Amino acid sequence: MKKPRPAEKLQETTDGQEELCLFCKIVSRELEAKIIFEDEISMAFLDVRPLFHGHVLLVPKAHYHTLSDLPAALVGPFFLNAQMLAGKVQQVMKAEGSFVAMNNVVSQSVAHLHVHIVPRRKGDGLRGFFWPRLRYKDEEMLATHEALASPSKSGASKSDPPKTGPRKIDPSETVH
Repeated sequence: MKKPRPAEKLQETTDGQEELCLFCKIVSRELEAKIIFEDEISMAFLDVRPLFHGHVLLVPKAHYHTLSDLPAALVGPFFLNAQMLAGKVQQVMKAEGSFVAMNNVVSQSVAHLHVHIVPRRKGDGLRGFFWPRLRYKDEEMLATHEALASPSKSGASKSDPPKTGPRKIDPSETVH
């Protein structure tokens, strides 16, 4: 008996048309990819525009837009695969470490949950985070802490963080 295809989603293109999600096409093998790992819930393949050689993308086989959409039962197994792949990429690529990251909506180039696993070496030119680091004013940190520590499911609380963001700091002030 043939397994059912994972849920596939149509994505709107820049010209307003709809087409099947790029990663769903890879999972269904409609598009070719250099697959390096696959199990019942996920697939990993080489990024066609890597930061460095060995840059891998791990995707769930079923279509989930963001991490918040991934069912709780899949979170553990999915991230165990990310953990395994981070070790494999580091070992095989003879890297000193790895960078493991994902975007949710903002900067998410394909609207299908994916984890980037990138081999890293000291002096490789990738500088920690790619954006400026910030500092809180005392009251901003307190309001943000209260909002995030709130038990509400939606994340919203009576003490929502202030709309004015934290102030930018000099990179030399950054603690790593």
